[in-house]
Amino acid sequence: MKRRRKEHRKYPHDGVFTRLARSNLQGVGVFAIRRIKKGTYIFPDDKAKLQWLSRKKLKNLPKAIKRLYHDFCIIKDGGALYGCPKSFNNLTVSWYINESKKPNVGCDKNYNFYALREIKSGEELTADYSTYNEFGS
Repeated sequence: MKRRRKEHRKYPHDGVFTRLARSNLQGVGVFAIRRIKKGTYIFPDDKAKLQWLSRKKLKNLPKAIKRLYHDFCIIKDGGALYGCPKSFNNLTVSWYINESKKPNVGCDKNYNFYALREIKSGEELTADYSTYNEFGS
């Protein structure tokens, strides 16, 4: 009789450091649900690639749709290029980080967020948009 190998079970909360909640800074924000050590990549499972679109392709869209691009895109090349998820239905928690000029989160060249310092449980995560986006909020 063969012995069954016990599989390592991964829980949905493994690798999760944050949740969405009401923010005093702006509407919805991202909050730590546990201590986050300095240097930790905060959204390790967020591997979605950005889709880059030219502003020209967005020109004739309805105002409400254009607002999605304004609110949830990374803007480059003097406003000519918009980086967004493949579908706005796939926005992850990271898209809700609010802006601060004294951030606790940094963004690397691949748009992955990491803790600039230790972040306490309950603390709101913030980033300096100007470090990766030409047009902050």
